[in-house]
Amino acid sequence: MNKTLKLMLAALITISAGSVMAQPKNVDNWVNSTGTPWRNGDGTLCWRDATWTPATAAANCDGWLAPKPAAAAKPAAAPASKVAQKKITLQADTLFDFDKSTLKSEGVATLNKVAQDVKKMKLEVVIIVGYTDSVGSDAYNIALGQRRANAVKSFLTNDGGVEATRVYTESKGKADPVASNATAEGRAKNRRAVIEVVGTQPVK
Repeated sequence: MNKTLKLMLAALITISAGSVMAQPKNVDNWVNSTGTPWRNGDGTLCWRDATWTPATAAANCDGWLAPKPAAAAKPAAAPASKVAQKKITLQADTLFDFDKSTLKSEGVATLNKVAQDVKKMKLEVVIIVGYTDSVGSDAYNIALGQRRANAVKSFLTNDGGVEATRVYTESKGKADPVASNATAEGRAKNRRAVIEVVGTQPVK
């Protein structure tokens, strides 16, 4: 063996030994003293030692198991909600003077509280039904009950901030009495506005 060949072999052995010594403990590809993996002639493959596994491959070498990207955080679940349905009966004498459809100050205070309760939920619909006692004709009582239901709606939507498109009104006049119309006390109970509210609200 000539001197030149001996020098080349010695250099190759030295480089190979240095590569193995410089190799990190958790990497089983041959690397040089700077930690760069040794590759084949066209640079597509990295040299491996006898204990190589995909788990111990150098980064970006063939067979390397690239770390999986962190899973995207799941969006926070929407708060649970439940269907809420309320039926509120207000005596007409609290809201209006006898045979009138203009709200009294006492009625305004009462409806303010109703509006605040309604706005605490995700509203679906509000139905306001006006009722009267049996005094007067059917046609008159239907009209009076409708005017009173409309007055309640007007306050809830214009002053109370309730969405107008979700509020409906009707009158049933003297129908469906809850007490006898033979007494003043009974007639007073029959003069009423019934407000039914349907929506959803968070579960506590």
